[in-house]
Amino acid sequence: MESNISDQKQSIYSAIIDASEDAIISKDLNSRITSWNKAAERIFGYTEAEMLGQQIHILIPPDRQTEEDEIIATLKQGKRVEHFETVRLTKMGKKLDISLTISPIKDANGTIVGASKIARDITRQKQYEERLRIINELGKSIYTQLDIDSILQTVTDSATRLTTASFGAFFYNKTDSQGEVYTLYTLSGAPREAFERFGMPRNTAIFKPTFEGSTIVRSNNITKDPRYGKNSPHFGMPKGHLPVVSYLAVPVFSKNGVVLGGLFFGHPDEAVFNQEHEDMVVNIASLAAIALDNAKLYQEISVQNNKKDQFISFASHELKTPLTTIKGYMQLAEMANLPLHEFAPKVNKQIKRLEDIITELLDLSKIQAGKQDYHFERNSLGEIIQESIESTNAIHHTIEVQNLPEDIFVQVDREKMIQVLVNLLVNAVKYSQPQTKIIIAVLLLGDEVRLSVTDNGTGIAKEQLEHIFNQFYRAISGNNKTKGMGLGLFIAREIIQAHSGKIWAESELNKGSTFYIQFPIERRIQ
Repeated sequence: MESNISDQKQSIYSAIIDASEDAIISKDLNSRITSWNKAAERIFGYTEAEMLGQQIHILIPPDRQTEEDEIIATLKQGKRVEHFETVRLTKMGKKLDISLTISPIKDANGTIVGASKIARDITRQKQYEERLRIINELGKSIYTQLDIDSILQTVTDSATRLTTASFGAFFYNKTDSQGEVYTLYTLSGAPREAFERFGMPRNTAIFKPTFEGSTIVRSNNITKDPRYGKNSPHFGMPKGHLPVVSYLAVPVFSKNGVVLGGLFFGHPDEAVFNQEHEDMVVNIASLAAIALDNAKLYQEISVQNNKKDQFISFASHELKTPLTTIKGYMQLAEMANLPLHEFAPKVNKQIKRLEDIITELLDLSKIQAGKQDYHFERNSLGEIIQESIESTNAIHHTIEVQNLPEDIFVQVDREKMIQVLVNLLVNAVKYSQPQTKIIIAVLLLGDEVRLSVTDNGTGIAKEQLEHIFNQFYRAISGNNKTKGMGLGLFIAREIIQAHSGKIWAESELNKGSTFYIQFPIERRIQ
């Protein structure tokens, strides 16, 4: 009867062990495995037949082999080992995070003859803990940073770790005069040289939709995608490229829905990225977008503050200079008891300079406030050009008008268009030698007219050309900086743009400059 009860208990124990979600393993004091349940087969990949009689060391990574000796020593003292977190290997060599509870096994005489191990796979738990830690660190980091470069690198590094990718990259969207371009910005897990010799992924059929913001790309094996291998000149994986098979690409949007760029991840193995990885990167992309918007706003505020400081500095200097000159003339006249009319031309010149500065400042104020008024009327282009020439007062230069059609009328704000032409002519006079010729050329282009002002002066360096229409920018001519506040061309650009037109310059050092303005003959409603 007792034997039947014992057999029944043993059967129940065996059923419980086999039904357990945890691996339950027994071993002797020589670390040889004596039992191996179904969960152990599922977790570690070995069958019971493969493991019985084997050393438990087969499951232990090389760098952790000493752990078994320490465990056996603890067991021999009759002590339990509870919730010992470690790492073990599967049959395929994959590392698992494991929580071990180990109890000594005693015979009928109370002698310790072995140990029972309960191994719980906590890999997923550890992954979640690590992901939570990374995400928390990422959030704290990017929301306390205002430098775009630092934010992008932090995001790239964190997302690469979270997805277990071999490499990660952030392709950042920049805009130039030719339109949108994607430039490699940050990398994680791969050298920059691995990308620089190859075309940007935006140029490929597979990844273009991501960078246009229309879709996410997640591929278990990119080489099996029907669009793969269709791009010249490589037509497949180019020599020297990273051995990438699994791909994940996610667009990054600003709060206004504009595509800022894309996050890219790759791995040499198949099917590395899953829906969970995709969801994490989408969330990270949202965090990154907010941080980037904040950083951009900070940069814009910094730029505006710098411009304000520049404005105060320039305005103070430019206003003081003619005032100081006028004061000097007045003091000289008073001390020498000279008639004021002898200084009148010079004083008037400085007063005119003050008037010009004040006019520019008022125009700037109106532009920034969006209150610049325009009065569009039909005007004779010839009369506008002639009045501009007369207002320039170029007594030491010859101004020649070429190709002016008769009786051409344009719908413009007369005074503001004259203001633009005078600015261009004054600059041409200022930076060209006396007794040289300045040419105003007129060209009809369908329903638009193009005016150009050409001089044979000192010219403008190529690297300065793209900045000369910026507010407060003063180009360097020869060995000296240009006089003035750097507002004339900025205001001219604003006026021409208000006429639905464009303004640009072409120049070469010591060979003169040509400034172009082009605008519709008839008024376009914007």
